Amino acid sequence: MADQGSGGSRLPLALPPASQGCSSGGGGSSAGNSGHPLPPRNLQGLLQMAITAGSEEPDPPPEPMSEERRQWLQEAVSAAFRGQREEVEQMKNCLRVLSQPIPSLAVEAELATDQQEREGALELLADLCENMDNAADFCQLSGMHLLVGRYLEAGPAGLRWRAAQLIGTCSQNVAAIQEQVLGLGALRKLLRLLDRDPCDLVRVKALFAISCLVREQEVGLLQFLRLDGFSVLMRAMQQQVQKLKVKSAFLLQNLLVGHPEHKGTLCSMGMVQQLVALIRTEHSPFHEHVLGALCSLVTDFPQGVRECREPELGLEELLRHRCQLLQQHEEYQEELEFCEKLLQTCFSSPTDDSMDR
Repeated sequence: MADQGSGGSRLPLALPPASQGCSSGGGGSSAGNSGHPLPPRNLQGLLQMAITAGSEEPDPPPEPMSEERRQWLQEAVSAAFRGQREEVEQMKNCLRVLSQPIPSLAVEAELATDQQEREGALELLADLCENMDNAADFCQLSGMHLLVGRYLEAGPAGLRWRAAQLIGTCSQNVAAIQEQVLGLGALRKLLRLLDRDPCDLVRVKALFAISCLVREQEVGLLQFLRLDGFSVLMRAMQQQVQKLKVKSAFLLQNLLVGHPEHKGTLCSMGMVQQLVALIRTEHSPFHEHVLGALCSLVTDFPQGVRECREPELGLEELLRHRCQLLQQHEEYQEELEFCEKLLQTCFSSPTDDSMDR
């Protein structure tokens, strides 16, 4: 298929120049023209090349494609498909490693080597599955069944957190994969990891996967409610792990904004009182997200406002004192804005001018 001088089957390093008749400059200008992109090695790269080419001004008048350019394009397309096939083979190799039975009678050194191989396979899969096509192929290869069935609750923490991370990576914004993961019962296991796992990193990665399964996913949110997920989220906010607290509060705020119909459920669980108790703890950046969640809970929701006004909570005094502390600190302006919004929403007199705004 290759012409003379093309180097046989070797992929050309750059797109051959168009015929000189298409060049706007003199005959010598094309000779120094370099910097053509390398051929894409997968379908996403090929798509990007097409988008980039389509956004450029066409060179009028068009001329027939030279045989050299035609050959380059054919080989670029072949390379893109070949790259995709190679990545699928890499995923199959990883799954072969992960499918092996865990040795039970091996010596400690052999067990350590076996765990390293499995962790390496999970890490490579996480990198490959950043590509949505690869994530879909991974699921078609029954990879998700293996993750949920064997690795979410594996003995070593290094396998558990990598499995949770891979589930989240594959599930992000892909409804078909989210539905498959939910159908395998992964959400129950992930909530259990978030609530009880002794390893902080496992809990953080489990929360990441949970977020990918319930945000903008109605089926996932319904499962989350049935499994008492809001209670698990509340307990996560009460832990000492800063990243876990911040991400839990952020997810709660996001769910309240996207699904205000569940505010009544949260109030009946005592969420207002628990959020206020968190605000009373030693000040930290985490409080910004707690106040944001509380703001979302009371916005356009009179029951939440009434609970915030309960005298035993002492919320109005707490908010006014917090405003005084934050006014001189520019880095806490968002937290200050949440405090001011809560004061206006919950404690302004109905005759206040501020209530008219």
